Amino acid sequence: MESIAAAVITGGLALAGTLAGSYFANHKNLALIQYRLEQLEEKVDRHNNIIARTYELEKRMELQAKELAVENHRIKDLERRAEQ
Repeated sequence: MESIAAAVITGGLALAGTLAGSYFANHKNLALIQYRLEQLEEKVDRHNNIIARTYELEKRMELQAKELAVENHRIKDLERRAEQ
């Protein structure tokens, strides 16, 4: 009877140790995954910010190109008037 009790106690302690080890290992992995996910989110945010800024710059460039075309037409008109 004592050997059965000792086996049950030993088995219970082994189970508790295994469960505790698994919990702490899983907790550590979860923390690492969460850290990596946060780093990835920061990179995505920076990338999205660059994309938004690029679109804004493209809009400005397009507007400046239109303004330059209008100014070139004005200059040509003034040159034609000056030649007459």
